[in-house]
Amino acid sequence: MTLKPKPQKSSRKKASPSLRFPKGMRPFVSDEVYHLLAEEYGPAPWAPRHDGVSELVACILSQHTSDLNSEKAFETLVRRYPTWQSVIDAPTPEVVDTIRNGGLAQQKGPRIQNVLRRVLDLRGEFDLDFLKDMPLDEAKAWLKQLPGVGPKTAAIVLCFAMGMPAMPVDTHIYRVSRRLGLIGPKVTADQAHDLLEPSVSPEQVFPFHVYLINHGRRVCKAPKPLCGRCTLAHRCPSRLEEPAIG
Repeated sequence: MTLKPKPQKSSRKKASPSLRFPKGMRPFVSDEVYHLLAEEYGPAPWAPRHDGVSELVACILSQHTSDLNSEKAFETLVRRYPTWQSVIDAPTPEVVDTIRNGGLAQQKGPRIQNVLRRVLDLRGEFDLDFLKDMPLDEAKAWLKQLPGVGPKTAAIVLCFAMGMPAMPVDTHIYRVSRRLGLIGPKVTADQAHDLLEPSVSPEQVFPFHVYLINHGRRVCKAPKPLCGRCTLAHRCPSRLEEPAIG
């Protein structure tokens, strides 16, 4: 026998009763969110962006700046230095000046050189394709031994360069996942990688990443989500906390 929840009086005006999240309704699981967003956004096929080392360098350049700025900095870097060895051999102030349009160049220049030196020390070459043949956890651990490489950077390299089922969690994914209750309110962004990644099948990890980013950018925005346009609003536990827009 199913007991109906008692109606609750509220002084808050609800934009749409049909979008209300009633007591007793189960929250979403990741697989359900995946399929609903797949219907919303369509196919998200994987294609490599860069080789492994290039993805690693591009990821360092993307930290704390816009995609546009980081892409310009990466293009400037590879145009000036034809090989990664030439980046290592260049004077650090020169590398810093080369990537200045990407922001935080004083920190990123030495970091890139240090990461490249470490890759060369460990492998004797600038090729990370060997990671494809490793179990995912071991591949992550190998990358995280590099200076300044954390869970997000490791996941980005494995996901975008190797096509492995690693789940990078950016600010959009973290926000949407918390609002939907896919991760708890006390879960950190670094912890979220390991919680979201196994919550869908391996072949769904990349498109799930893409769908959550798209949803965060287009609908579940910060600080004002467009709940009235959201295909997930009917069972979103954050729905009553944020007014509908649009």
